[in-house]
Amino acid sequence: MKKSRFTEEQIVRILKEVEAGAKVVETCRKHGISEATYYQWKAKYAGLEVSQLRHLKDVEGELARLKRMYADLALEHHALKDVLSRKG
Repeated sequence: MKKSRFTEEQIVRILKEVEAGAKVVETCRKHGISEATYYQWKAKYAGLEVSQLRHLKDVEGELARLKRMYADLALEHHALKDVLSRKG
């Protein structure tokens, strides 16, 4: 996935700018983003503060780590079952 050229903090500031009364078109032009990008960010980050966003990223990272760990354990489990079934 392509890394954004904006940090989460910058994205939240851009969203707050529009919430404060700026027009979407002008804000997008000022920051060099498309309106579609703005609305995607709004759907994902609307109402979040920077600290909440950092916590969300930490939780998402932990979830990804746990999913990988589960996949590894499930693979080992199936391999062991396969070995045991061949012996019996």
